[in-house]
Amino acid sequence: MMTLLVVAYLGGMLTIVSPCILPALPFVFARAEKPFVTSTLPMLAGMATTFAAVATLAAVGGGWAVQANDLGRLVALALLAVFGVALISPRVAGILTRPAVAFGNRILHTAGEPGPAPTFGGSLLIGVATGLLWAPCAGPILGLVLTGAALQGANLQTTLLLLAYAAGAATSLALALLVGGRLFAAMKRSLGGGEWVRQGLGVAVIAGVAAIGLGLDTGLFATLSSTSTDRIERALLDNFGPEDPESGQELGMSRVASNAVVQTAGKPFQSDLPVEGTFPSLDGTVKWLNSAPLSTEALRGKVVLVNFWTYSCINCIRALPYVRAWADKYKDQGLVVIGVHTPEFAFERNVQNIRKALTDFQIGYPVAVDSNFKVWRAFRNSYWPALYFIDAKGRIRHHAFGEGNYQESEKAIQALLAEAGERSASNDVVTPDAKGAQAAPDLAHIRSSETYIGYQQASNFASPEGMGGDRARTYTTTTLRLNQWALAGNWTVGAEQATLNQAGGGITYRFSARDLHLILGPGADGQPVRFQVTIDGKAPGENHGADIAADGHGTVTQTRLYQLVRQSRDIGERTFEVRFLDPGVAAFAFTFG
Repeated sequence: MMTLLVVAYLGGMLTIVSPCILPALPFVFARAEKPFVTSTLPMLAGMATTFAAVATLAAVGGGWAVQANDLGRLVALALLAVFGVALISPRVAGILTRPAVAFGNRILHTAGEPGPAPTFGGSLLIGVATGLLWAPCAGPILGLVLTGAALQGANLQTTLLLLAYAAGAATSLALALLVGGRLFAAMKRSLGGGEWVRQGLGVAVIAGVAAIGLGLDTGLFATLSSTSTDRIERALLDNFGPEDPESGQELGMSRVASNAVVQTAGKPFQSDLPVEGTFPSLDGTVKWLNSAPLSTEALRGKVVLVNFWTYSCINCIRALPYVRAWADKYKDQGLVVIGVHTPEFAFERNVQNIRKALTDFQIGYPVAVDSNFKVWRAFRNSYWPALYFIDAKGRIRHHAFGEGNYQESEKAIQALLAEAGERSASNDVVTPDAKGAQAAPDLAHIRSSETYIGYQQASNFASPEGMGGDRARTYTTTTLRLNQWALAGNWTVGAEQATLNQAGGGITYRFSARDLHLILGPGADGQPVRFQVTIDGKAPGENHGADIAADGHGTVTQTRLYQLVRQSRDIGERTFEVRFLDPGVAAFAFTFG
């Protein structure tokens, strides 16, 4: 737990270097040179508390929380806009909006104006506003905390982790204030006055409000952020991950050396893979498919690969060709592959849906249906997909989170088989011929990321009407910027999905990637739903995905991931639109590749 708190704190500190934080920084620097106790400290406290509160709402809130968060952002922007105008020209602001600015000046005591020292309450209010704007800009570490909260419910650990993350962000803010204060003091001494500095800060604040109001903090800056701090945060997670409760060793991303199998004359093969923990229990599963129930005791003496997956997860789908190939290649050499199907969406708990997925993906190895997250929690897992490699003595010796590193993973299998006495294990690696959604992503062209449609995790929603939770509402589409999406027609947006109430409705998304996928399901009555896809207003032609025809037509027959776009050339920004010709369809999430 202590390690996770440290990682959360460091992740919060890293947030300040994200490009999407840039619009909020002027609000921080505008408080430089103010007294610490009455200005800086309450502002930091307000920011940290609000950040943690908003993140908690994101984890456990409902439709009302979505609307409250949107309202909070609007109030924060209005408050900070008044603050910026007061910095630029309090006299003009007083003429235009005398009552509002007078109140604003009383609580904010803007820099450079005569009057009493800044009040505790005014600084706290600025911190609250900053926290409301800061919360949406976070990386994988906060995502891990929120995922845990969503899966396991709100608890003391989640609250402590959120507070640690917020404290890290507040620490970086305090450092920014310290540096900013000294910088502004030096500028005043050298230039003989701070009036232009104050006005410059006012312009910066207004520019920040405009950037956030226009959505740049979740569009352009968020896109830039995805390639900046994410890599650092993931490195923290890999090197300081959760500890195994039995071994006490940290489950970091161990790396398989190129000579993972070493041989000493006269001695058995011994792999240099570290021991990361013991094989947790497989008890608590809802059902076993393709096999009778398996136990850790019965598997002793076998090399075991445990794959946590869920059937609509695009990352899991793209990893399956390798897992299948390993199961086939090494099944006669002592390897047992176990798929642990742990659902993300409610429809993935349906055993019949899982059976159909096993048939569709040609999975013949044992699959444990872990709908209650018992095995997930036993492994202390947090990822889809996640691979755990277990030796013949029942010890975890390697793991891999997410896609990629397949050669490294197969070398781990070969090392553990050789260590178990299998002398016929080959040194070559598989190269599956994956097609459709199972094909590897085009990482060079991806500028769009997974986007949820249900209000619980929705982001970048652009319909002018705003998102209404758990009630029917008619939506319209507007001009979209990159990574924004909108609904058209009469929909009911639930926590996980949006359901179309009347035929003719649609979804539009401005994206940039080779592949676009959408998780869709038929209506409650199970009747198929016809649809048509367009790209930039035209039939997709050669850019159609595996689940539609060249003219864009397709049919939703079961709840799963549908590949709707695969661009063949000139990959760039495109406007995707799908129109449903029948009512009842449920839409869950976009993914890209």
